Amino acid sequence: MTLLTTLSPLSEFTQMILQYFKDIWGFLLFIGASASRIVVLVGAILMFVGVKVGKITGPKLILGGIILSIVVVFFALSPPDFILG
Repeated sequence: MTLLTTLSPLSEFTQMILQYFKDIWGFLLFIGASASRIVVLVGAILMFVGVKVGKITGPKLILGGIILSIVVVFFALSPPDFILG
């Protein structure tokens, strides 16, 4: 019986830590999705205006934003084990 009472606070602590990880994971997905939209928007503006900043051009930014959104969708569809458990 003492083993169960000893493990109860540990399991509650583990659940609390996992909940923090879930919250952080959701926030990171939100930041990634927002960043991909902003990068595509800035790339489109640069492409239509015709501005070239160093080696960065509009189509490269658009491609980078699309790749970032694909990565975010991949991580949203297949989250790590601590999110599923």
